[in-house]
Amino acid sequence: MQAIEKVLDEAAFIMGSEVKRLEQELAEYLGTKHAITLNSGTDALVIALLAAGIGHGDEVITTPFTFFATAEAISRVGAEPVFVDVDPLTYNLDLDSLEAAITPRTKAIIPVHLFGRPLDMERLMLLARRCGLIVIEDTAQAFGAETGGRKAGTIGDMGCYSFFPSKNLGAYGDGGLLVTDDPGLAEAAAMLRTHGSKRKYYNERVGFNSRLDEIQAAILRVKLPYIETWNEGRRQAAARYRELLQDIPGLVLPGEVPSGDKQVFHQYTVRVLNGRRDALQAGLAEAGISSYVYYPLPLHRLPVYVGHNLVFPLAEQLSQEVLSLPIWPQISAEVQEHIAGQVRRLMG
Repeated sequence: MQAIEKVLDEAAFIMGSEVKRLEQELAEYLGTKHAITLNSGTDALVIALLAAGIGHGDEVITTPFTFFATAEAISRVGAEPVFVDVDPLTYNLDLDSLEAAITPRTKAIIPVHLFGRPLDMERLMLLARRCGLIVIEDTAQAFGAETGGRKAGTIGDMGCYSFFPSKNLGAYGDGGLLVTDDPGLAEAAAMLRTHGSKRKYYNERVGFNSRLDEIQAAILRVKLPYIETWNEGRRQAAARYRELLQDIPGLVLPGEVPSGDKQVFHQYTVRVLNGRRDALQAGLAEAGISSYVYYPLPLHRLPVYVGHNLVFPLAEQLSQEVLSLPIWPQISAEVQEHIAGQVRRLMG
């Protein structure tokens, strides 16, 4: 509240000191040279694609098992999303199948660090560099995750984050971030967020009004110092779930990450086999326990893309099996024991 009141007292609501300081602090935390705040994670993806010069006639490879915004951004700039099926253990892009999807029209890859689990970026970058492809990391669900000793979102050419209120680092409204080490891409992104201009009224290209509000920046600056503690709380909660839910027939728990990597568990997502997912969710709801399905339809089955007649068996299977259980940094052992007890009862 003090941070909000300070903004109100100063009456500098757009691109003020809080935004500038937040960008500096985010760049320092993530270990990147440039951090450009935006009004949403969706805009971050769109602006990243445009900054990289991707548009009509281009193809961008991504996963069909993610939130719509990932593919929507590709379509929004006039490019074509090309889907590659997912890994059944990580739910992320199947890197074994990725190279076969590359064509002469392929210009970029958008990997998604789904549910806060980082993709194997070292392997992906080797392929991307060999093929001359831009990599834009969709890190909306993985703020603070690490792979190969680096923060997710800082390994590709650009990284895109969301500060939607439910995210690990959430604002009190919409917000987004684009990071990069490339000064040219950073300059293009900064121009695009302010109507394609470097200075007011001298517009050099068609851009957007995609600025992060000063009040949201102030809120995020208060919350940022807590993110490591909060992410560790999520990891501890995930470890407790693993102990409580192990050996339940028909329940598949999230796979372990490689040694040294850090998952941040934006969601704790299990797989419920044998067509029992919906019954389990209904039973939990009757017991007063919320759960959610991320995502009930893979992107290629959505009405906007369904005419392409694509089939991705693993993504389709996951959409019928996944269920996300309650998780937050301060969830108590007693709450988790109650949830796990109900899951065990309903699956018995």
